[in-house]
Amino acid sequence: MKTEQTVSVLNDLLQITNDRIEGFEKVEGKIWEMYPHIKDEYDRMISQSKIMKNELMNLIIEKNGDPKDSTSLAGAVHRTWIDIKNSFTVGNIEESTLENVVFGERAAIEAYQAALDSGDLCEKSKEIVSEQLHSLKESYNQFKKIEEYKKKEN
Repeated sequence: MKTEQTVSVLNDLLQITNDRIEGFEKVEGKIWEMYPHIKDEYDRMISQSKIMKNELMNLIIEKNGDPKDSTSLAGAVHRTWIDIKNSFTVGNIEESTLENVVFGERAAIEAYQAALDSGDLCEKSKEIVSEQLHSLKESYNQFKKIEEYKKKEN
């Protein structure tokens, strides 16, 4: 039973990671004109997310689970909401996009923390999920600083 719970939690994180990848790729290019200095960090986050995805899939397979390599319904709804919101946004779409990146990173951090707190992860999974959470927090803090700086500029 513990193995099934571990696989379930890891699959949830896999879907969140897929949401992250799809979200990053969707906004890619929308913010480079306004914020060219963050392109390298953004590219690093996409690359990091793909590594995280592979790590999660490997953990699931090691537990004889079936990786659910898809996005979540919540992520799809959020991306649709962003599209709708941006279509009605008058003004700085790039700033709105940056806010959405920060929002998404915070949501991923909360999900990863909940997974660690659940007690449903084996030791190896906990170690990898903890490392991934650390990376998420670093990305969140970097983009939060950029967002706060941009708000002060305006």
